[in-house]
Amino acid sequence: MEKLLSQLIESDYPDILIKDIKTNSRLIEPGDLFVCINGKVDRHEYIPFAIEKGAVCIIGSKDIKTSVPYIRVENPDAILDELYSKFYDYPQNKLKLIGVTGTDGKTSTTTIIQTLIGDDICGYIGTNGYSCRFFKRDTDNTTPGKETLYRILYEFACSGMKYVAMEASSEAFFYNRLDHIRFHTSGYTNIDSEHLNTHKTLENYIACKSMLFAQTDNYSILNSHDLHFNEMKKTASKPLTYGFNETDDLYIKNIESYPNRSVYNFVFEGKEHIINTKLLGKFNAENLACAMLILLSMGFKEEWLLKNVENINIPGRMDVIDLGQNFHCIVDYAHTPNGLTRLFEFVKTLDINRVISVSGQAGERDASKRKYVGKIIADNSDKVFFTYEDPRHEDVNHIIDDMCELIKDYDNYERILDRHDAIKAAIDYAKPNDLVLILGKGSEDGNYIGDEWVYFVDNKEAEKAILDRLCNNH
Repeated sequence: MEKLLSQLIESDYPDILIKDIKTNSRLIEPGDLFVCINGKVDRHEYIPFAIEKGAVCIIGSKDIKTSVPYIRVENPDAILDELYSKFYDYPQNKLKLIGVTGTDGKTSTTTIIQTLIGDDICGYIGTNGYSCRFFKRDTDNTTPGKETLYRILYEFACSGMKYVAMEASSEAFFYNRLDHIRFHTSGYTNIDSEHLNTHKTLENYIACKSMLFAQTDNYSILNSHDLHFNEMKKTASKPLTYGFNETDDLYIKNIESYPNRSVYNFVFEGKEHIINTKLLGKFNAENLACAMLILLSMGFKEEWLLKNVENINIPGRMDVIDLGQNFHCIVDYAHTPNGLTRLFEFVKTLDINRVISVSGQAGERDASKRKYVGKIIADNSDKVFFTYEDPRHEDVNHIIDDMCELIKDYDNYERILDRHDAIKAAIDYAKPNDLVLILGKGSEDGNYIGDEWVYFVDNKEAEKAILDRLCNNH
């Protein structure tokens, strides 16, 4: 992909060939345009480095002289979206963008949407990277920055995608990553206290979440069962609701839960449909309802969507590990108070014996929720093994101390700092018909330890521990 500078911006240098647009000087390659956007550092200071790496033109806001063509503008940030749009031939206009926000359930709901439509015409962007039938790649953020987002949308458009299901995080709105993106249809799952290290207050957090609806052109799909429904509804265009009330546009009823499947009914426009799915828990019934109502509002037929329900598989979300052992094991991403509460509500509906949990909390992230997470897990488990979970540079013992603040007099938990050993201890502790829950990481393939991303997959660790136990018992 390359463009003449004259195709991107008016200047005195129309014939310069631009091979890419970068805002990070470290990523500059020969032929790139370097844009000095605002940020924590003054990017103008890195212009010599960018030129050394091969930048052929600079856009900035200061009066400076450079050895390559320089274009001064009032505010580089204000033109960045237009630059990327022109460079990638306005890929956002060639796709119907479906946005999903919420504290928990974004990944599940967007993955469900992609599955129901079909990954041959629908791409996905979110926690698990970005993907369609033809490729799967990683991203740095749940909702990528502009530099990455427009390129991804271009890749999808070139690959024949017609739709994109995108996780729209509150931090993406806070950091203006989605300022000029319009969504065809959008929905939200639920709101709970999260990322308050960024947003400071719940009100600010909700305000960022609700920006999705302000940037939606058609229907906004809302969870009427959520505590913050009325606040989210204020900015919603053409609101439709899903939930457990007969007045909802999509009404969920008669939920039956089992350790490996769920059965319930959806009622839409007077028609009742039986849903038999591998998705576990009431919260996943809500996620599926959100996805279904989004697509129904877009004109998809119920028959088309229902036939694809059995194909839904969400890596790391309520993954059942079954190798023939006489106990149950589930790996799940739940790590917030709301997510864990909803998970344990599901667990209480099961005919099982004891609940054994493995959990930690991320280092150098919102510490205020740790004590509540620890108490929720301890209150709902017969045995807990607290361990590391993306500690980064923070002391794991300090993190676990925070998690145990409200449960110091409990006797149902112990610390095993090494996550491998903690998972093995939980598996070995299980008796027939017990349930082992391995929480917090889902399908992620590593942990942040210090500055390193160290390979580690909960599913594989659980499988290995179960196989070791089965072999030792023979």
